[in-house]
Amino acid sequence: MKRPGLLAAALLTFASALPLPRSASADEGMWTLNGFPTERTKALGFAPDQAWLDAVRLASVRLTSGCSASIVSDRGLVLTNHHCAARCVAQLSTKKDDLSEKGFLAKNDAAERQCPAMEINQLTAITDVTARINGVTKGLEGAAFKEARDKEIAAIEKDCAKSDQVRCDVVTLYHGGRYDLYTYRRFQDVRLVFAPEDAIAYFGGDPDNFNFPRYNLDMALLRIYEDGKPATTPNRFTWSKDGSEEGELVFVSGNPGRTSRGNTVAQLEYLRDVYLPDRLFWLAEMRGQLTVFARQSKDQQRIAKTDLLYVENGYKALRGRLEALLDKELMRQKAEAEAQVKKKVASDPKLAEYKGAWDAIERALRVARDLRTEYNAKEARGTFGSAAMGHARTLVRWAAEQNKPNGERLPEFTDSKLPAMKAHLMSKAPIHAKLERLKLILYLTKLREELGPDDPFVKKVLGAASPETLADRLLKSKLDRPAFRKKLFDGGPSAIEKSKDPMIVLAREIDADARAIRERYETQVESVVDKNTEKVANARFATFGTSTYPDATFTLRLSYGQVKGFAHRGRPVTPYTTIAGAFGRATGQPPFALPKSFTKKKGAIDLDTPMNLVTTNDIIGGNSGSPLFNAKREIVGLIFDGNIYSLGGDYGFDASVNRAVAVDSRFMVEALGSVYGAKRLLDEIQK
Repeated sequence: MKRPGLLAAALLTFASALPLPRSASADEGMWTLNGFPTERTKALGFAPDQAWLDAVRLASVRLTSGCSASIVSDRGLVLTNHHCAARCVAQLSTKKDDLSEKGFLAKNDAAERQCPAMEINQLTAITDVTARINGVTKGLEGAAFKEARDKEIAAIEKDCAKSDQVRCDVVTLYHGGRYDLYTYRRFQDVRLVFAPEDAIAYFGGDPDNFNFPRYNLDMALLRIYEDGKPATTPNRFTWSKDGSEEGELVFVSGNPGRTSRGNTVAQLEYLRDVYLPDRLFWLAEMRGQLTVFARQSKDQQRIAKTDLLYVENGYKALRGRLEALLDKELMRQKAEAEAQVKKKVASDPKLAEYKGAWDAIERALRVARDLRTEYNAKEARGTFGSAAMGHARTLVRWAAEQNKPNGERLPEFTDSKLPAMKAHLMSKAPIHAKLERLKLILYLTKLREELGPDDPFVKKVLGAASPETLADRLLKSKLDRPAFRKKLFDGGPSAIEKSKDPMIVLAREIDADARAIRERYETQVESVVDKNTEKVANARFATFGTSTYPDATFTLRLSYGQVKGFAHRGRPVTPYTTIAGAFGRATGQPPFALPKSFTKKKGAIDLDTPMNLVTTNDIIGGNSGSPLFNAKREIVGLIFDGNIYSLGGDYGFDASVNRAVAVDSRFMVEALGSVYGAKRLLDEIQK
């Protein structure tokens, strides 16, 4: 667990490096590929040209489940983290064949196993569409602004997505100051090639999470297929023969999830006082439920371990973010910077239209506080934690949305989003009844607690039933079967409206309530915040200029940094660990028990091989699986975590202590060769 107060001292220095709309400090920044500050790395000895940036873009890919990855061979081989492939590993495992416990290595192409629910995207083009969107939203506010913007975005994405192999997303940058269209090539046949045992992928477990030194082989190899054959991928990263050295300039290309560095003070206060505490309470309860569930049998441990991994990781990360926002000095300096922008707006008649933006955001967030319990209960958590109930909602809503004009549908059902929606709906990923029951009971119990037993919605959901009774009734659904879901989908609205499946019936009964609170929230909160954060962004541009990077949006970004240690509690931490350190740290008991594959091969392993390393690259959640590479575009590492000081990185960056944590490329080679005998893969990546 993270030590109390550890972030406080570090966050005092965040203030000087807070990424306000100004020139960013050294090593800071998650830069777009069409806005990379080449002049900054030139001072470090290398200035990327456009050809280099394009090659990086095409060799970097995204897992739509929330991670990053890279292409490392001309036959579609993809490198990512084990924890990014963990759901695939779990979905391919059975009670008799637990791949999480024993690992997996395909001896040939035929042995590579298709992931039931994985999609990989390759960014092929970026197009500025700001003028087109601003042209239809100019002068509009609130619901009218949102409606016009959403219709135009749907039209742009539809014009772009010419086939199911293409994904098109309009991405909001600088909080509405710019809109870019990202065009992706979609790969939906993704196969597992290699995954080590959990024991080495997560060596150290939760105690080591967000810490350094680390000793992990958090890697996995996947392969993208087309027409039943390995895809031809000429755009790839090569593999460094020598790895990295201390002080070397290195790059990370990946898809950082979300940052809030450009948020107003009111938005940060909402996160601190409302959103983060709420999420932490939920994660804490879920962690307890999953822990007890997993202890009841080895099979229950198998089916719950991936969920528990993500819950524990999320809890620790969000706790770090909350501690960051509780730091008074950080919030004071955020307020000072905001006051500077407001002063500029107040004194410049040309900026008069932006004057009320901050107050409008604050008022909308007061509404959000009033609506959040109802919104969470009916919409955000309206599938009650159940994968099958999620499919029920998708089917019920698709039945209502499909005959509407494209621009009037819910965004997740527009034409450009349909291929991804169908792929998820038809996924063969197993749905485990015992785990479904656990989640249903928890979510239904919390629904009754939060809204009260007399609430009309609670009565509509539960009736006279207890959460346990209703969960058992719902689990008689056939929606855990892909063939049944396909039959309903193919049957169209009539089949869905006539279905007596218990989950479909419940989804139909509560959909109007969920849509109503969603509409209120989007109209009274989201549309107001979106429009006015756009105004704030434009005011910042007028005050500080545009020579900075936008907040992260789970889209491709490039950061630069150096291999460099840091000081922790007054003691220097060197940038590398070695395999010998892992053996020295091993206790033989989880989570510090090395797998037998390592202990048996200890004599064959070069124990001096660098194992994990840290760099000053600016990363955040979503960068998991990102390649760490040098100026020659050679893989020198694989990002899998950040250190304890990085937990405040959602709101600021301090190059003196913020560190990205990576698996060293030399350790990956040593493990594949000396431990797993994966000569086929070594030959492929080192070609």
